[in-house]
Amino acid sequence: MEKVQSLLTRASHHPSHVRCSINRHRGGRESRDEEGDGDGDGDRTTRVEVNFFQPGSEEDLEPGPTNDITSLVLHLPREHKKVVLYLSLISLLIFTTAFLLGYVAFRGSCHHCGDLDGELVPVDDTAGSEHTPTGGVAYLGELRDMLRKYLKEEKIESTVRRVSRATHPPGSMEGNELASEILHNFRRLRMDHTWTDSHYATLQFPSRSQRNFLWIVDGQGEVLEDISPESPLDYCAYSGTGTATGGVVYVNYGRKEDFDLLVSRGLPLEGALAVARIGGGVSFAEKVWHAQQAGLGGVLIYPDPADVPQDPRRLGLFHNASISEHVHLGSGDPFTPGFPSFNHTQFPPTQSSGLPLIPAQPISANIASKILSQVTGTDCPRAWHGRLPYVRCALGLGFSVPKGRRVKMGVYNSMTPVLLNNIFASIEGKIEPDHYIIMGAQRDSWDPGAAKAGVGTALLLELARTFSSMVDNGFYPRRSLLFVSWDAGDFGNVGATEWLEGYLSMLNALHLSEKPVLQSASPCVRVKPLYLNSGAYSFTAFGGVPAMELRFSEERRPYPFVNTQLDTAQRLQEMLQGRLGALGRSVAELVGLMVLRLAHDHILALDVTCYSGSVLHFSSQLKKYSDELQARGLSPQWVFSARGDYNRAAETLREAILNSDIQDERLTRLYNTRIMRVEYYFLSQYVSTVETPFRHVLHGRGDHTVGALTEHLSLLRSNSSRFDEARFRRQLALLTWTLQGAANALSGDVWNIDNTF
Repeated sequence: MEKVQSLLTRASHHPSHVRCSINRHRGGRESRDEEGDGDGDGDRTTRVEVNFFQPGSEEDLEPGPTNDITSLVLHLPREHKKVVLYLSLISLLIFTTAFLLGYVAFRGSCHHCGDLDGELVPVDDTAGSEHTPTGGVAYLGELRDMLRKYLKEEKIESTVRRVSRATHPPGSMEGNELASEILHNFRRLRMDHTWTDSHYATLQFPSRSQRNFLWIVDGQGEVLEDISPESPLDYCAYSGTGTATGGVVYVNYGRKEDFDLLVSRGLPLEGALAVARIGGGVSFAEKVWHAQQAGLGGVLIYPDPADVPQDPRRLGLFHNASISEHVHLGSGDPFTPGFPSFNHTQFPPTQSSGLPLIPAQPISANIASKILSQVTGTDCPRAWHGRLPYVRCALGLGFSVPKGRRVKMGVYNSMTPVLLNNIFASIEGKIEPDHYIIMGAQRDSWDPGAAKAGVGTALLLELARTFSSMVDNGFYPRRSLLFVSWDAGDFGNVGATEWLEGYLSMLNALHLSEKPVLQSASPCVRVKPLYLNSGAYSFTAFGGVPAMELRFSEERRPYPFVNTQLDTAQRLQEMLQGRLGALGRSVAELVGLMVLRLAHDHILALDVTCYSGSVLHFSSQLKKYSDELQARGLSPQWVFSARGDYNRAAETLREAILNSDIQDERLTRLYNTRIMRVEYYFLSQYVSTVETPFRHVLHGRGDHTVGALTEHLSLLRSNSSRFDEARFRRQLALLTWTLQGAANALSGDVWNIDNTF
């Protein structure tokens, strides 16, 4: 009998993406359109990114396997095992925004916390009650039953088909029609408010006058063979433009360690063209960035059969199909970094440092095979071998015969200003209306986007309809629920990021970001750090808000059609064996149950001591280099002191909450306010949001982060001549005071802060 193991991943303050596995042996302007009358169900369309906060109650624990959410998964029919792979397409992004609530951090006393990817942590499922304005009490179990009663599967498939009937990129006629339909559907529901939030962003599209090309040329530059991609729609948004010609270097996944290996072997990379395969835990943007840093002149990215199924007879990718993805090393509009893209604002000429200068182009496995089969040079490491036919894995740079042949690529994508529209609907909370649980989903897609945009949109609208029906029947959420259809997700989550940039200062001023844990709200899940291309990443790394991306996949086998013209409703339904509606409802129920907990509990269920483990790990790294640091007159004493202050403040707050009356609304709000500031204070206040938007010292990117400091520290032994003492002192000081600020925030009143050195 199939057994599904329900586990919640590491609940440290590590924002993350969550993978729920089922194995065989384990189980801007803001233009507001106020609400219309809610009188019907309406259609549903979107992919789901669920921003959410979560509180957790310690009362009425229900024992082990009777966990309601666990039961939801345990009782899935045998054929539903395929939900894993296929609903990884669904990409239910679960993240908390800066005025919402949501930390992914369950851990009890934190002994369950860890830094290993995929760590599993058991989750409880506590019971609680909901007070209604009429004085009655709705228990959490009754709310669960109500949720299950009103969730329907009928429209999920039809919505997916509607969303994916044609490509619908931002600003297109099809995209605008879809946005209007979603707004209309929201207005038909019992929502307190519906509105749109508009931004003007610069997006990059293929040129209408000049196609991108890829040629094999001789020593004089004459074209020997045109191997250009078949479709002009295969492109990398935000690629550098122009031409590049050079020898070919195979760079495996294009990770930093891959380029380090090539450099260690003495390959002359300057000006060469990199051929990288998809995967390896890095995005297209990171592959291109690493190539540019190594001095290469361009990048070609292909799906290798070893990583992406490519047998059309078994619903795999065609060998002549390419996979597209943007290559901006960041999120949001790259021409207004750190600023919201409101039309009435006059911005100085600036652009994101994450925009690549070199061209990048997706290619098919066939094209990659044609190139790499002619490449000569040193044999690849065994771990670099893929499954391209007729290819002897060589690093490059030369071609077989005749000598002097090279590859020439040309990219002519063009920048275009586009009006983006995020669509909002809300149900006001009755006790804490200024705290929000946000459920969002990407709407746009430069391909049909059945899995990428269709499923999420369908689930978002079904959840909106369900919670609206629950309100009609007596449900009053403690906190406000927001349902959001985001625009321009394919270009680096532009719509969501611009909205966050536009309202972050207001949100901080209102202290609306409560950050609870995903404690008992979820079944068994695996938690891994958020990756750069995740829709949730900017909420944490830029906005200081906990974030999660929830994915479902089968035995780690990827769905091959995402970001291709083959991502259609028909193929999705075939892979799900006709169970799209039923599986979609199961996922919607899972998310809905999580949201119920997030909207229900009094105290935000966040164990603030969990970040102590991350800082302790870094402290241990510093201790390893104590001799080298002392020899240079450097001391990590102040970091250790700040870590101690944070540990004491976190433990004191935890004990105070455990010994308090959670029915005291004033006290509860005070505690939640202190909890919610923690993530925000892990944003470095000493770097510019324009130059360094991802300011989070643990999850961000830049010289201020723990990762950058650790990497710099390692130079003391690996290459001491490159160690910059002045830079290190600055890094250490910024980290120390960021950590001290988080400790001070947890301490609460200024007279409780012990800041004596």
